[in-house]
Amino acid sequence: MQHIRTVALMLALVSSPLAGHASEATDALSRCLSDSTTGKDRKDLAKWIFVSMAAHPEIGPLAPTSAATTESTQRTMGALFTRLVADTCANEMRGAVKAQGPEGVKSAFEYLGKMAMQELMSNPQVTASFGGFERYVDKARLDQVLKPD
Repeated sequence: MQHIRTVALMLALVSSPLAGHASEATDALSRCLSDSTTGKDRKDLAKWIFVSMAAHPEIGPLAPTSAATTESTQRTMGALFTRLVADTCANEMRGAVKAQGPEGVKSAFEYLGKMAMQELMSNPQVTASFGGFERYVDKARLDQVLKPD
């Protein structure tokens, strides 16, 4: 059922559609964001994404977070964002904004978000959990759709 895992990974890694075509400046910003973050930074980003998603009324009951955890996560993300935008990648940020405006910046941060998710997805326990739904897939029906002609 490798194809199911591939589909599940793709769904997990794609949080929103990317902008049509990234410019060289946006690519430079993406590289700077990537090169300027550590594994811990990317895990902090993933925590912020998780805590933010838990604010949704249908998701919150599955992953309750305390006000202190939310505040701490927001504070950490604010510091990371400030460091990346105002210090480490300031020139690349200016270039991306000039070349593509907000879409260029959005595209670069989506790339960083995907890297953060990949950081988590590399954990064997997370991978196993993502594959857990396979027990409930009707393999015969799926094979009918996916078999080559």
